[in-house]
Amino acid sequence: MVSLTDDIKKLLSLTDLVLLDIKHINDEKCKDLVGFSNQLELEFARYLSNHDIPIWIRQVLVPGLTDDKQDLLKLKDFISSLKTVQKVEVLPFHSMGKFKWKRLGLDYALENVQDASLGDIKKAKEVLEIT
Repeated sequence: MVSLTDDIKKLLSLTDLVLLDIKHINDEKCKDLVGFSNQLELEFARYLSNHDIPIWIRQVLVPGLTDDKQDLLKLKDFISSLKTVQKVEVLPFHSMGKFKWKRLGLDYALENVQDASLGDIKKAKEVLEIT
């Protein structure tokens, strides 16, 4: 169960809308992608839903990493279990920020990942049944 401080609970009681990015619905793939589990963000989504706080779910579509049909179906099932989701957005991955990593002398972990195409986005939206 997600543990929220009293200050966060108070803030959420005054919140009109939460935009929540779900990095990956599959916990193991999430750990590989971002280095940590997705359990806290999923529990937070449940908390928001249980406390009648409106949510927009945002999924970054990274070709080859977050676009697996079975994972998107699992995400769709999770979203349907929440009662306060007002909108679901698919955010296409792009590599426009790659130069920032290079300038900082850091390795860009998504070096060989293509930008999400309009076709990739369309397929994901079809699976998630959103427009």
